[in-house]
Amino acid sequence: MINERIPFQTVRVIGPDGEQLGVMPRLKAIQVAQTYSLDLVCITKEANPPVCKILNYGKYKFDKQKKEKEMKKNQRAKEIEVKEVQLTPVIGQHDLETKAKLANKYLLSGDKIRVVLRFRGRQLSHTEVGDEVMNRFIEACAENCIVEKKPNLDGKLLTAVLASKFKK
Repeated sequence: MINERIPFQTVRVIGPDGEQLGVMPRLKAIQVAQTYSLDLVCITKEANPPVCKILNYGKYKFDKQKKEKEMKKNQRAKEIEVKEVQLTPVIGQHDLETKAKLANKYLLSGDKIRVVLRFRGRQLSHTEVGDEVMNRFIEACAENCIVEKKPNLDGKLLTAVLASKFKK
């Protein structure tokens, strides 16, 4: 709410330098703001009487957007991503090492890893092979991770979650 859009009859006015100008009628407060060539902006409408400040509304709005953008950026930087690595029970040793190297890179950057081992067809009757592959993968990542969720068979998927030892 700025200038004429302020619905209150009396308002407490704060000057452009932060000094208290006192409680006055809305129309007089708008005139005071115009003498400074600035706007009268309602800061707190819940107060009794409502608090208005004399300031440059365009600059105020720009600074507010800039702060919100910066806060959003900082919030996004702290988010931990969950990366996914997919394996099969018949994966080759070199492929397993390559995927473990990639997972270690993610773990060093502070992300979590969701390891998914997918069984197909008759492979489901030999889940012990999948358990062995999953354990070898976890061993390869052991120096950089903590096992947050142990390997668990859910339908055709054997999944585990590895958390990084390092903070993002």
